[in-house]
Amino acid sequence: MKVFLYLIWIHWFADFVFQTDKMAKGKSKSNAWLSFHVAVYSCFWFVFGWRFAALNGLAHFGTDWVTSRITSRLWAKARVHDFFVIIGLDQAIHMTTLLLTYQWLVRP
Repeated sequence: MKVFLYLIWIHWFADFVFQTDKMAKGKSKSNAWLSFHVAVYSCFWFVFGWRFAALNGLAHFGTDWVTSRITSRLWAKARVHDFFVIIGLDQAIHMTTLLLTYQWLVRP
């Protein structure tokens, strides 16, 4: 339970608090901005080891590459409900990835 809470709160800080406005807006159009966001995000995960950080960084890149492009189109079309459905899906994928990689790589 304690680790689950760490994963949730570290993820929140890394994915939201430390994501700048330029990263958030640019990652749907630019792999450079997406890569910068993922690099910052991944730094937080070295506490669980470099493999954990690397694998979650790659998974985060792939997830955000897809979901940020979908959400930017939905937002432009004022499809606010659908936008938040995809944001929720994005977060569910991130949390699932974190939990699975923790169990696979970190937990003895």
